[in-house]
Amino acid sequence: MSQEEYDFGMVGLGVMGRNFLLNVADHGYAVAGMDQSAEKAKALEVEAGDKKAKGTTSTEEFVASLKKPRKIMLLVPAGKVVDIVINSLLPHLDQGDLIIDGGNSFFPDTDRRSVELEEKGIRFLGVGVSGGAEGARRGPSIMPGGNKSAYEVVAPILEDVSAKVNGEPCVAFMGNGSAGHYVKMVHNGIEYAIMQLLAESYDLLKNVGGLSNQQLGDTFTAWNKAELESFLVEITAEIFYQKDDLTEGDLIDAILDKAKQKGTGKWTSQNAMDNGIPVPTIDAAVTMRGMSSLKAERVSASEILSAHTNGSSVDAAAFAEDMKKALLFATIISYAQGLSLLKEVSDEKNYELDPEAIARIWRGGCIIRASLLEDIRKAFVAEPDIKNLMASPVFASSLSELQASCRTVVKHAIDAGIPVLALSSALSYFDAYRRDRLPLNLTQAQRDNFGSHTYERTDRAGVFHTEWGS
Repeated sequence: MSQEEYDFGMVGLGVMGRNFLLNVADHGYAVAGMDQSAEKAKALEVEAGDKKAKGTTSTEEFVASLKKPRKIMLLVPAGKVVDIVINSLLPHLDQGDLIIDGGNSFFPDTDRRSVELEEKGIRFLGVGVSGGAEGARRGPSIMPGGNKSAYEVVAPILEDVSAKVNGEPCVAFMGNGSAGHYVKMVHNGIEYAIMQLLAESYDLLKNVGGLSNQQLGDTFTAWNKAELESFLVEITAEIFYQKDDLTEGDLIDAILDKAKQKGTGKWTSQNAMDNGIPVPTIDAAVTMRGMSSLKAERVSASEILSAHTNGSSVDAAAFAEDMKKALLFATIISYAQGLSLLKEVSDEKNYELDPEAIARIWRGGCIIRASLLEDIRKAFVAEPDIKNLMASPVFASSLSELQASCRTVVKHAIDAGIPVLALSSALSYFDAYRRDRLPLNLTQAQRDNFGSHTYERTDRAGVFHTEWGS
């Protein structure tokens, strides 16, 4: 590599890193990549063709090849590996150089790294990237956070490589510190929720509605042409059409019902609980992935635990229509929960998040991209400070109409003994939020009774304690 020839560097040339870097090269930038694997470094050059791209396994050579201020992105596994890579780069960097962590790092780690690198004069951005391998190659949604002046150094490149919706780049500065990684974490939490809602919809359409895999594919294809248009609904339809290469059946029926997770959904739930912000549909999705892992126990339990079901036959077309409306209802609720968490934590951590900008950049490139996000964006344009999307005039009336179908679907699930933890949690979240009085007055009375924790009253100000039973 010649000295200072390359505009942008990437550490980590796995599928995501290599695809992102090739995307940068597609837009006319000279790119350099580094990986421990000489094979991966060479693959970058081969795939780049006649574009200016160079791969290496040498840290010194890699850093020396980059134009100053250097712009180096890391797409490596979250955790200790990020720190190891940063420490390997530091002896070769100059003040003002920029390191970009584009992995799914836990936001407290991003806060720590920001402080440590700032003390050394190195600029740092924690950047959420969503869209999978294809998104990285053709245009992801990008969520940068940190120091805004650091973002401006790399903004033109990120805007060029991001997905575009109506000509608008799906990248925007999210906010201070770890804002970018926090937004990506919540994005993944919403992703968990919607995926679980789709799984429950599949279960009900198959086992209550009686739809075949072909009919399921046709149903989700039709839904993707209407209000539910989204990447996840699109690929769900595609999955039901897929034949199995190893048998004569459909692939979906041969896949084991144990879902793995990398932790971002769990982080969302944990952080929401730490901050006292309810996100029950995201919680339900995390719980159901855990439940799915208990495969052997579930098989054993199925032989000794029975449900007293009283399910009756349904009109398949009518049930599918209710299911579509229930899924739309619960999907809106999932976005509402995630965005509510972002709003509350932004105030707590001084992120200065802009929910309209978040909805705007989620419209394209990312896994939860959906036509619904344009309505969400408009809701925040109309009321930037609204605390919960459900209260927006853009959604309040439609949620009120859609709830009937969700209630119908949940009733059918109960009658059939089919678990719908995500759908039912979305409905209960809606019901709890719309009630002006919840039964937690009893909880407060109980706490005061057994622990003298005090309570407040409805008829006068102050804090009270009662000697119960006296």
